[in-house]
Amino acid sequence: MKRKSFESEANSAKTPMLEFIEAYNKTIPAGFPRATPEALEQFRITHTVLFKGKAGWSVDKHRKRVMDWLSSYQMNISIHES
Repeated sequence: MKRKSFESEANSAKTPMLEFIEAYNKTIPAGFPRATPEALEQFRITHTVLFKGKAGWSVDKHRKRVMDWLSSYQMNISIHES
């Protein structure tokens, strides 16, 4: 029971971007795009409502949204580079 509580706290805790990137990239499936500081800065700009005040990054609040967003972001980057 304590382990589940610890994991829950860790997932909802606010962390700096680089810690979020490290945790995110370790836990996503192999075929998914990896997070980078540049991509997450753009995510923060695009989704300002998710970052009120000095709120950091949390796995619970941002992971799924970042996963969904990164695929389209990377496709847009590829199109613009062509």
